[in-house]
Amino acid sequence: MGSRVNEKFRYLVAGPGEPYIARPDITGKAPNAERTKNRRSLAYLGHFSDIHIIDAQTPGRLEPLIAVAATFIDASRPQDTMTTNVLAQMVSAMRKAAYSPLTGAPMAAALNTGDSADSRAGTELEWYITCMDGGKLTPNSGKAGVYEGVQAWEDATYVYQPAWPELSEYGPYGFPKLPTMLDTAVSQTVVSEGMPCPWYSTYGNHDTLFMGNIQVEDGLETWAMGGKKASQWPAATNQMVNWWAQNTSAFQQMIFRIRSAAGMASGVYSVTADPRRKQFDQIGFMQAHLDSPATPGPVGHGFTQENVDQKKTYWKANITPYLRVFGLDTCNQVTGADGAVPQDQFDWLESELKTAQSENVLCMIMSHHNSYTLENIATPAIGPSQNLIHAEQFTDMLHQYPHMIAWINGHTHMNSITAHPNPNNPGTGFWEITTASCVDYPQQQQLIEIVDNRDNTLSIFTTTMNHDADPEWKQDDYSQKGFASLSRLLAANAWAFEPQTKPGSVLDRNTELLLNAPFDLAKITDATVEQEHNKQKATIIANSKGQS
Repeated sequence: MGSRVNEKFRYLVAGPGEPYIARPDITGKAPNAERTKNRRSLAYLGHFSDIHIIDAQTPGRLEPLIAVAATFIDASRPQDTMTTNVLAQMVSAMRKAAYSPLTGAPMAAALNTGDSADSRAGTELEWYITCMDGGKLTPNSGKAGVYEGVQAWEDATYVYQPAWPELSEYGPYGFPKLPTMLDTAVSQTVVSEGMPCPWYSTYGNHDTLFMGNIQVEDGLETWAMGGKKASQWPAATNQMVNWWAQNTSAFQQMIFRIRSAAGMASGVYSVTADPRRKQFDQIGFMQAHLDSPATPGPVGHGFTQENVDQKKTYWKANITPYLRVFGLDTCNQVTGADGAVPQDQFDWLESELKTAQSENVLCMIMSHHNSYTLENIATPAIGPSQNLIHAEQFTDMLHQYPHMIAWINGHTHMNSITAHPNPNNPGTGFWEITTASCVDYPQQQQLIEIVDNRDNTLSIFTTTMNHDADPEWKQDDYSQKGFASLSRLLAANAWAFEPQTKPGSVLDRNTELLLNAPFDLAKITDATVEQEHNKQKATIIANSKGQS
């Protein structure tokens, strides 16, 4: 997908597809030219990350912080009201890709690596699960048919106001005047067909912390569900808010004071209260997944009743008898967007990898944070804490288990693929696969396929996938697909989010990632693979009945 420049506003056009680029970074040798003749697919997967479903009207979403602290730049985007459209159309794209474009293998599962909700609102969690499972929703909270939020208020000049783009810096950048966009967006019925296969989920920092950065204050729930929403903060709080962003208790005191005065403060609007906006907690996040319909499954989407009962936020699952996935929770519970691996998860994972290696099972890890953002050191000032493992120690441990072939993640909203060769054992290692997001440009996700080349090597194919909406938005097209197209167009022009960097390079998109086989793959019999493919096909067919 490319762009053409019209003054400062870029319009998207369809571009040619990209070839697969072979990357022998780990094996250190050119791939065998004969490998394509007799290969077989072991697992074909979808990869979601950073979906960021946004309830753009909740008072618990503090957009005015944008004006006083760069930490909170993602408190508002021009396309905030269209996130359910994007997810529904990404699910549609996944359905159309239910069989591998490379081998024809059926999709075994989809893996979601976090930041599914944006502001911890119950509405966001409900809408995300509805899109993944299939169903209808209206992306509105508060008054039916009316958008009540900062993008409709003339004094909120730090955001894109579709009715008056000339009032803010979005005007000189050529953002379009779309006076009916907001009310139409929150009045529509979004229909998602649902995933064609089982899907699994993990936590992201936005599923854990307030605005992805700050520990949630108990009183925020009342505010989020209430009838007052701010459009302005005093400019004098600039220095203070930047400090508060790193100091949770003081930040909470600031929130309390402003909330207490909200009824008489200037720049505070009356909106329609809505209890559905209640902030969910860690248990609520897992319970919502357990309450999700059993189809397409699995029940809990990785989480189990044991997870809820023991407040354990990580899990394991066998996608097939020969592929095991570990869902980690790398999110810091105190403060900061970046993450780490708590000691208990580190020890549990190492023990599980030992077991998997003894069983000749291939392993993948899914987490929200990647090796570039696994450096958060924040621990509770009061109460129990545990050691936090960061990127270097984590990857050193993974190198001890060659059956662990891939670590998939997100967080940076950028397509990125990193080779992790084992420095102590040349020719071995694992691949780290990071996908872009649904909310920021290029609004792409991934297909991942593990292929046995039958020459003692594995190939992991990654395919970058656009959502199912036209690259070019047609003026006043406010259909479900039209809103998804408009969302991508606005995201491509949201300069504060550096959209030109997010697609990554050609080495981060359509690739063939080579590995030496960690054991004799003939131990995975063709009969076993065929049996699994037949089960997966049956699931896809069952989930397609009655769908258009």
